[in-house]
Amino acid sequence: MNHQFVFTGGPGGGKTTILNAIAERGYHVVPETAREIIKKRLAAGLSPRPDPASFGQEILSSDIEKYRNTTLCKHAVFFDRGVLDALYMLDAVGALTSDEIEKYVQQFPYNGIVFLIPPWKEIYVTDSERDQSFGESVAVFEGMKKWYLQWDYETVEVPRGNIDERILFILQLIEAKKTEFPA
Repeated sequence: MNHQFVFTGGPGGGKTTILNAIAERGYHVVPETAREIIKKRLAAGLSPRPDPASFGQEILSSDIEKYRNTTLCKHAVFFDRGVLDALYMLDAVGALTSDEIEKYVQQFPYNGIVFLIPPWKEIYVTDSERDQSFGESVAVFEGMKKWYLQWDYETVEVPRGNIDERILFILQLIEAKKTEFPA
């Protein structure tokens, strides 16, 4: 069984908060690459993002490295976005061919369950690394949902609620799938 789980969706739905809480419970979590890149660029006095194709390529390279560093884990690993998210960005700007994307998708598989974190207007805030509007967050969420479905992943929307309820939902689903499809 592939133990690498992706959390995706639009910005500002609570992905990072959920993943930080999961990490506090002892699980291995891989942070989002885009925020790391934006923080480094801002610290260097640069604009938050380079052109979309360069930004997507930088995210893809980093996400591939993170993926490769976790492939030997026998326990659940939770990714704040994954290789497919970077491929979505690159596809949107026409930076990769369909064949190139398909090759990456096959080369870097995740668990068949992808956790979609829906936009949540009541908790949505912008900051130095998140400058998208709430409407843009909704569009990214819908795009990610279609994108992962296109690549035959089962997308599961994590219900809104307090952090403990959200984590319980996630962990119970993973446990249920383990008994449904034992390794």
